[in-house]
Amino acid sequence: MLNIFFDLDGTLLDSQSGIIQSLQHALIETAGIEPSSDELRGMIGSSLPHILANFLGPHGEVAEAINLYREFYQEEAMFDAEIYDGVFEMFDTLITADVGLFITTSKPHAFANQVVQHFGISDAVTHVFGSELDGTNSDISSLLQFALDETGFDPRKCIMVGDRQMDIFGAKNNDINNIGALWGYGEADELRMAEADMLAGHPEELAEISFDMMGLDLD
Repeated sequence: MLNIFFDLDGTLLDSQSGIIQSLQHALIETAGIEPSSDELRGMIGSSLPHILANFLGPHGEVAEAINLYREFYQEEAMFDAEIYDGVFEMFDTLITADVGLFITTSKPHAFANQVVQHFGISDAVTHVFGSELDGTNSDISSLLQFALDETGFDPRKCIMVGDRQMDIFGAKNNDINNIGALWGYGEADELRMAEADMLAGHPEELAEISFDMMGLDLD
């Protein structure tokens, strides 16, 4: 059986507005810094501590900024997002083909589960793997290793789908096949430089590409 791990932000959801607002709030309140939306958009997909430390420095008030981010995000911005066109159609095709669907996100699972439930994604996926609030498994490599350990899946029979290079690197570090999602926040050059196994231009292409790369018959 084929199992697919999906990144959440930038792969299933266009959630940049809420994330960027939350980051700007945290950085303004902590250090009076207000990065532009373009500066922050390019960092979506990295772990929250990494993004904040990039602006505050490794010895800055990162812990305080994380708390401010989470407070604002949970109260004001968690559901400021949209499902990408074609995602539900992609799910229908994969479920009909008996593919197991999972989410792996650096977002804390306490938040990710609420988001997935709100947008109706929970009906399609078997489980949401996310980080812990203390930062455990915020690195995609560690998270995917955890997911493999929990499920007992053979990585050779799995695919990771994500829009950023860290998704591709995390998959490669765990011997998981991978597909770069070109509709997300990562540029095509970024995904090619990361040596993604395959690239998909739209969610509805995903099923056919997945089955082709695994040598399976979608029909």
